[in-house]
Amino acid sequence: MSKNNYIWLIYTALAIGSGIICYHFFLQEKWINVILFSVLLLIFLLLANSSFSSQITKADRIIQSILKKDFSLFPKDDGSDLMKNSVQLYYHSKDEHLSFSSYKLLYESILDQLDIGLMILSDTEEEWKVFYVNPVFLEILDIPKYNSWKLYAAKIPDFYQIIEATHYESSQEFFDISIRQTTKQSFSLRTKQIRNVQHHFYIITLESVQKIIEQKEKLAWNNLMKVISHELLNTLTPVNSLIQNLEYISNQDVVDKEDQEEMKESLTIITSKSKQLLNFVDNYRQVAELPKPILKHVSLKKIVESAIDFLKKEFEKNHIEIVLDLEEHFVSADLKMIERSLINLYLNAIFAVSEKEKKIITTSIKSHKNRVILTLSDNGSGITHEIKDKIFLPFYTTRNGGSGIGLTLSKSIMEAHGGYLIYRALEEGSSFEMWFLK
Repeated sequence: MSKNNYIWLIYTALAIGSGIICYHFFLQEKWINVILFSVLLLIFLLLANSSFSSQITKADRIIQSILKKDFSLFPKDDGSDLMKNSVQLYYHSKDEHLSFSSYKLLYESILDQLDIGLMILSDTEEEWKVFYVNPVFLEILDIPKYNSWKLYAAKIPDFYQIIEATHYESSQEFFDISIRQTTKQSFSLRTKQIRNVQHHFYIITLESVQKIIEQKEKLAWNNLMKVISHELLNTLTPVNSLIQNLEYISNQDVVDKEDQEEMKESLTIITSKSKQLLNFVDNYRQVAELPKPILKHVSLKKIVESAIDFLKKEFEKNHIEIVLDLEEHFVSADLKMIERSLINLYLNAIFAVSEKEKKIITTSIKSHKNRVILTLSDNGSGITHEIKDKIFLPFYTTRNGGSGIGLTLSKSIMEAHGGYLIYRALEEGSSFEMWFLK
């Protein structure tokens, strides 16, 4: 039992004793004694009440600190149950508050380091408030930080209207807006709505399309330079060694028959490596110097039939079943370039199904809105997850003797036509889609 409890019990006992004695003198009509002990009774009651109120006040102060999240106090347990529970609750709440603050600081630090703009809105009392916004978001749109979302309506009206148009639902789109009264810029916008029992959040992410393209281009160039450096080193290193050896032999006064044979062998290897390097350069030139398409109104169905006829012997030799589902659609394209692109895809498909017992290559032509989609699918071994992001890189190949430019060239041809080439993984095999404008 605490000291305060002992004091309260003593004052209470004294008050009871004073009351009994006061009543005793009251029965004897000794009024002076009655008045004296009545005063003592009152004093002891006030002291007991003061002792009890002191504990209540201390506990209330601790609880108010918890409610106001003011953890500057250092309360101590005086032994009473009330103070013991209050102090335990205080320090437990303080630990939780410190942990929450630490996690919040950590998460905000991580979000502040993102390369994309991020804003999180929270719905409070039927009005959207800015729960969090990172510096990149403010920098992209060149705006100050406000707590109320409505204040952004005047600063970035175009962007505000785009968000309003989503009705604060999850969405994904691209849009163009003018920043700092400059020419319009393209941005990728993603929004997501999150609800739970207590909160309603709306997450907005914003990324510059130009920045995405620059990053992709930089990555592509880095990968290309690695491939070129690797190819050049693999070719020139042995050639350089052989030339040094030839130079040593040629400097001898007498070249015997064995040295002559070694010179012939070295020259043969150098010639082979030179041809290999010339083929590499020629392949690079095909990709880097792709001619401008000569556009004509052509039938995709006829291009497919022509490519299949060109590879007919390959299909028959490898016992490949060709399945066709071709709608008649006309596009503006360079017939020879599209046929070459398609042949590259068929050659890849032939290789992909080579180890299958039943080999099937399916080709279809379908229309989707203002696009025509030529799809080539196979039931082959497929492309592993580890290399799927590398298949369009120049000179990247997993096939022995492959040049590694087939898919790169096909993709470049499609982009030159204003379309694109897409890879999709299937449950069994792979699918490549050639998208054309009608």
